[in-house]
Amino acid sequence: METFGTRPIRAGQAVADDGLHLYWRAVGEGPALLCNNGVGVSTFFWRYFVEQFSDRYTVVTWDYRGHGRSDPLPDPTSGEVAIPRHTRDMLTVMDAAGLDEVVVCGHSMGCQVGLEAWRTAPHRIRGYLLVLGTAGRALETFADNPRSPFFFRLAGQLVASLGDRTHRIVRPLLRSPIAWSFTLRTKLVDPLYTRKEDFAPYLEHLAVLDMRMFIRTVNQMQHHDAWDLLGGVTVPVLIIGAENDAFTPIRLSRKMASSIPGAELLVLADASHAAIIEQPETINHRFERFLREHQPFAPQ
Repeated sequence: METFGTRPIRAGQAVADDGLHLYWRAVGEGPALLCNNGVGVSTFFWRYFVEQFSDRYTVVTWDYRGHGRSDPLPDPTSGEVAIPRHTRDMLTVMDAAGLDEVVVCGHSMGCQVGLEAWRTAPHRIRGYLLVLGTAGRALETFADNPRSPFFFRLAGQLVASLGDRTHRIVRPLLRSPIAWSFTLRTKLVDPLYTRKEDFAPYLEHLAVLDMRMFIRTVNQMQHHDAWDLLGGVTVPVLIIGAENDAFTPIRLSRKMASSIPGAELLVLADASHAAIIEQPETINHRFERFLREHQPFAPQ
């Protein structure tokens, strides 16, 4: 068996109900923490999380359809990429990994994917860690610009019309020094906290994604809404927001915390939408305390 230091590793391909293969990887043993990525992201943003918790927990990371090591869509212009589809895939991964119940840990879009599971399979969820995300209709608050849904629809139409030509334009830019310079100059990440080697895998992964699938997935975040579920969530919840999140304004984290009974909130100062790699020590320390204070999560 492959190991992570002395920790066991299992990996596999879950088969979705439409035949697509979904890559998953489980590190460690003990109660399960299931990590949902943001859109356009693979499992690399959970690196420090896996290192911290896999000595006592089973930490499971996985790739959405069309992302990372999961199957691409047979047709990126029409394949199903809505949030409920990803939620069904999440439950399929749990079955393949032999997990009856988990603490769902979501980053960005992964919060919506995890919260949607409360609608269909609440009995399989022991708690939530919701990092830098929202409960639904994510584009109408994107960058605090009410016209964001329009701009993303326009981007979707442009990418669809260009087809494969989009990749010939976008991929060289994402792989050039310009991409990192642009990221820093526009403060999409905190330039004092973010290391290039932690962010570079995101740019490379984005470069190999099919842009038609990616933009369609982003637009589907606007068509999903789980705000109606929050008042009925009965498991412990920790929400983490960032003061300088240019994508998901901090008020959304506060709104989720006030909507979920008993939810706890951590606000990160000087942090962006990439806080999961900017301030991993702070996030991990607070989540450690959350797990310790809720005894059902404690390893046996």
